[in-house]
Amino acid sequence: MKSHETIFVIPTYRLRDVAETIEIYDEHFWSNGHSVKMIVFDDSSLANHKKYYAQLEQTRTVNELYYVGPHEKEQFLSFLNRKLRDRNLESLVRNLFRPSYGGNRNFTLMYTLGAYMVSSDDDMRPYGLIESSPESLQADEISRGKLLKSGENGFYKKSFDLLTTFKDVLGKKTGELPGNYESGELVMDTAMDLETNVSTDFSRQNSLLLRHGAMSRNNIVKIAQTFRTGTNDIDALDFVHMYLNDESQHQENLHDFRDLYVLVNFRPVVTKKNWRIDCGVAGYDNRLGLPPFFPTRLRFEDFIYRLWIQQPGIASAHIDAVQTHIKNNYMRNPLAMDVFNEEICILLKKKIKASLDKIDDLSIDFGYTGEITLQDTEEILQKITTVHKQVLNAANTASDPHRKESLLLFAEGLSRSFYGFEPDFFQQNVTRIVDDVVSVIRSSLRIWPMLIEICYFYKDKKEFPQLYVKNKRIKNYQRNTHRKG
Repeated sequence: MKSHETIFVIPTYRLRDVAETIEIYDEHFWSNGHSVKMIVFDDSSLANHKKYYAQLEQTRTVNELYYVGPHEKEQFLSFLNRKLRDRNLESLVRNLFRPSYGGNRNFTLMYTLGAYMVSSDDDMRPYGLIESSPESLQADEISRGKLLKSGENGFYKKSFDLLTTFKDVLGKKTGELPGNYESGELVMDTAMDLETNVSTDFSRQNSLLLRHGAMSRNNIVKIAQTFRTGTNDIDALDFVHMYLNDESQHQENLHDFRDLYVLVNFRPVVTKKNWRIDCGVAGYDNRLGLPPFFPTRLRFEDFIYRLWIQQPGIASAHIDAVQTHIKNNYMRNPLAMDVFNEEICILLKKKIKASLDKIDDLSIDFGYTGEITLQDTEEILQKITTVHKQVLNAANTASDPHRKESLLLFAEGLSRSFYGFEPDFFQQNVTRIVDDVVSVIRSSLRIWPMLIEICYFYKDKKEFPQLYVKNKRIKNYQRNTHRKG
C-alpha cells in the first residue's frame, strides 16, 4: 500500500456534466507540476451510466483517469459480503454504500484507504474569486467575503496550487505547519449558527472569526479544506430571502439566483474543532482509515466529521487556497423540497449532537434513536408558515407577472413539501423519515470498523474494482486549447 500517495476524487451523480470538471482540474494539476491519480465515483443509475459514460472517454488528460460506477460498486459490495460471510449483514453493507451523498463518499474512503485523498465536487473549479481591492483583516478575522451582483466587476480569478497546499498540512503535526497558519479552538461565521451552520440572518457580507484556545503542537491534521467562493455555502431559505429582497428578480426558478460570493481577504488557520467542514472542497489523511459519512440522501453527510474531529489528538485546517462553486441545478431538487430537507437536517444535527456518547478512531456513538416530539414539528411548521406568508405577500404586491407567477409557484411547492402544513400529517411523515435515516446511520456506524479492517489488508495486495478510462492521453496543454472554467 502506498502510504503517502495522494489520490484526487470527484464524487458525482451527474455523469453528464463531470467531463468538463475532470479536464479543468487535470490542467490545474499539470500547470503546477503534479502527477496524480484521478478517480470519478459515479452514483448514476445504470441507465445514465450507459447514456453518458462515453463522454469520459472523450476527455483529454495528462493524468490517468479511473472510474467507479454501478458495475464496479456492485463488484466491491459482493467482495465485502464474501469476506463477511454473514447474509444478515448484507443489507447493512448496502445501506452504508447506498446511492446517496454519504454513500458515494464512503466508496471514496474505502478506495483511498492508506493514502491521502483530495476531493472536489463536480461543480467545483480550482480557482478563487478574489476582490480586486483587498482589505486588511482584523486581528481575529480569518476571512471576509461578500456577495456581488451578477455581472458586477471588482474581482478576479486566482489559482492556487491545491495539492501542494493540502500536502503542507495533511498528516502533519500542528507544530510542523507553515508559519503563516493561525491557531485556535474554532472558527465562527458571523452569519451562521455555530453548530448547525444555519444562517442566523441573511447577510450580503460575512467573516470567519477565530476563537482562541489551547492547541497541542502534537495534534495531527486529519482533515483540511480550502475556502470557497462563487455560489457560497448558503441555505435554501437564503435563496428565498435573496429573491424576496430584490424586486428586480423575475426568473422562474428562485434557485437560479446567481449572485457571486467573493473573498475580500483570507488567511489559513488550524483549529481543534471545526463546525465549518465542507466536504466538497476537502482533503483527508486516510492512511489509517476515517469514520464513514452519514449514508443519507439529506445534505448533512459530513456532520459526523464535525463531531469526530473534536476528539483529543486531532485537528482540522482551512488551508491557504480557495476554490469556486459553480452551482449546477441539473438533477437538483426543487427549492421547496430543499427547504424541507434542510429543516430535517437541522433537527437531526441537534438530536445527534445532544446525545453524543463516544468518539473513537473510526466512528462515533450517539443515543438518539429517532423520536420526534410534537414540539419538534410545531417549531418547524411555525418557521415555514411564516416564510410561506411572506412569499404570498410578495406575490400579491409584485408588479411583474413573471415574478408574481414564480412566487406563487414556490408557495404552492412549499405547501406540498410540508404536507399542506397539516400538523398531524406533517408529524407522522417527519417521524417516518427521521426513523429511517437514524436507523441506517446507527447500523452503518457499527459495521464500519469491521469493513475498514477487511479493506485495509486487502489493499496491500490488490486494487478494488475500477475501470481505467481509455480517454485521450496528452503530454501537456501547451499545444491544446485550454478549457475555460
